[in-house]
Amino acid sequence: MRLLLVEDDPMIGKAVRQGLLNAGFTVDWAHDGAAAELALRNGVYDLAILDLGLPVKDGMALLGSVRRGGNHLPVLIATARDAVSARIAGLNAGADDYLVKPFDMDELVARVRALLRRHAGSGSSLLTTGDLVLDPLRKTVTQGGQPVALSAREFALLETLMQRPGAVLSREKLEESMYGWGEEIGSNAIEVHLHYLRKKLGSAVIVNVRGVGYRVAD
Repeated sequence: MRLLLVEDDPMIGKAVRQGLLNAGFTVDWAHDGAAAELALRNGVYDLAILDLGLPVKDGMALLGSVRRGGNHLPVLIATARDAVSARIAGLNAGADDYLVKPFDMDELVARVRALLRRHAGSGSSLLTTGDLVLDPLRKTVTQGGQPVALSAREFALLETLMQRPGAVLSREKLEESMYGWGEEIGSNAIEVHLHYLRKKLGSAVIVNVRGVGYRVAD
C-alpha cells in the first residue's frame, strides 16, 4: 500500500516515514502543501497523512482543494493543533481521522490500517482468498493453515492483489503501489516477484489476464 506523508518538520517526517516503512508501507514524503497537491494528482496513493501547518499551501487549504476536486482518498490529519474547534474543522473539511502530535507510532499505524480497511469496505484486517490468508499486522501468510515464507516485496505484491479481490491490476499499477519516489525498478521486477510467488503458492493462485494484468484467483 502506497501512502503520501505531508510533513514539513524534517525530524518528525523522517521518524514517521521510517515507522511506516517498518510497518510495510511504501511511503512518499512531501515537505509542503504545493508539492503534496502535485503528487496527489497522480492518483497512485491509498491514503494521505496530512500535517496542517505547512509552508507554501496550508494543510486545510490543501484538504479543501482535494475534496472539491472529487478525490475521495482517505486522509488522516496528524497535527499539533489540538483545540476541539480545529478537530471539528478538519473533520468537517473532509478528513477521515484526526490525530494530535505528539502521537505514538503504533497508534498512527493502527489508525492508518483502520482507515484502509474502512475504505475497502472490510471490518477485518485479515485478507482471505480461498485457503490463503494474509495478515498485514503480523506480516504472515498461511495457505491451508500452513505458514508460507515470503520476501518483503513478495508480501507487498500479494497484499496489493488481495486488497482488490477480483480486480485486474496492470504491471504499472502494481509498480505504483509497491515502489516509492527514487526507488529503482527493474524492467521485469514485477514478473520476477510473481514467478517466485507462484512457485510458493501454486500457479493457480495468481491469474495472468493476458495483455491486461494480474489478479488473485476466485
